[in-house]
Amino acid sequence: MKEHADHYDADLLLRLYDLRREEKLRQARAWFFREFQADSMDDLYRRFPIGSKENDYYRMVVSYWEMAASIVKRGLINEELFFENSGEIWAVWAKIKELVPETRTNRKNPHIYGNLETVAQKYEQWMEARAPGALSLIRERFQAMAARGSEK
Repeated sequence: MKEHADHYDADLLLRLYDLRREEKLRQARAWFFREFQADSMDDLYRRFPIGSKENDYYRMVVSYWEMAASIVKRGLINEELFFENSGEIWAVWAKIKELVPETRTNRKNPHIYGNLETVAQKYEQWMEARAPGALSLIRERFQAMAARGSEK
C-alpha cells in the first residue's frame, strides 16, 4: 500500500471523480440511492428485470465501485486519500451485501464483488476509528428508507 499520497494519487482520484460525473452514471447513482431495494436476487430481477433501465443502473453503479475498489485493493491509489473522498463505496456495499452470497452461488464465482467487499470493510474500520457511530447513523437511515419503500 502506498503510505503517502502524491500527485499521481490526486490525479487518479480526480479521474475517478470525473467518471462519477458522467451523466448516465449520475442518474444511476441517484436512482440507486433513492429507489434501489431488493431482498434477494429473485426480488432484484422481479423488480428490475434484465434489459430494464433500472437493471442497467444497478450494474453500472456496482461495477463502477467494484472497479474503484480493485484500484484501492492493489495499492494503486493511497487508501486514506481515497477514503477521505469516496464514502459512497461503503454505502453501495451496505445496500447490496445481503445479495452477494446468493450472487456468488448463482454465478459460481466466489470472488464476485470481492474487491468492493474488502475495501468497504476497510473503509468501515477506518471510519469507525475516525468518527465512531457515523456509519451506524447512515445504516439506520438506509433501514428507514427501505421500510418506507416496502410500504409502497
